[in-house]
Amino acid sequence: MTNKLTDKDKKDWQNFLNSPNKLESKDLDQPVDRCISERSIDLHGYTLDEANKEISKFIENCYLNKIKKINVITGKGMRSKNLNDPYKSTDLSILKHSVPEYIKNNPELMSKIIRIDFESVKSPSRGNFDIFLKVIK
Repeated sequence: MTNKLTDKDKKDWQNFLNSPNKLESKDLDQPVDRCISERSIDLHGYTLDEANKEISKFIENCYLNKIKKINVITGKGMRSKNLNDPYKSTDLSILKHSVPEYIKNNPELMSKIIRIDFESVKSPSRGNFDIFLKVIK
């Protein structure tokens, strides 16, 4: 491929720039109330209480803004300090397990949710899960 423009290319470009006909913006065709398909939230570094508060606010905000899918990044819990304390639950003190349980047990949040992908939560190789939201009409 050559980097040189031909005289014809230059002339065509100049004609385009001088033309009164302009390209229409593709963004103008989009409906104002269209749904954004997906948003993500990363809860790395949050305490359990902070993560639960943050996910509640995030779900509410996404629901009101007609987001269809939320990807929640929690990490796998492999470096959780709770693993070093045998008197703490290794299943429910890690965000990967506790955040989806918190959501599932919150009727107000669940009223906005179609489904939580618990298969991802159960998978040892995944550090995230999806939430599928109902869309306000």
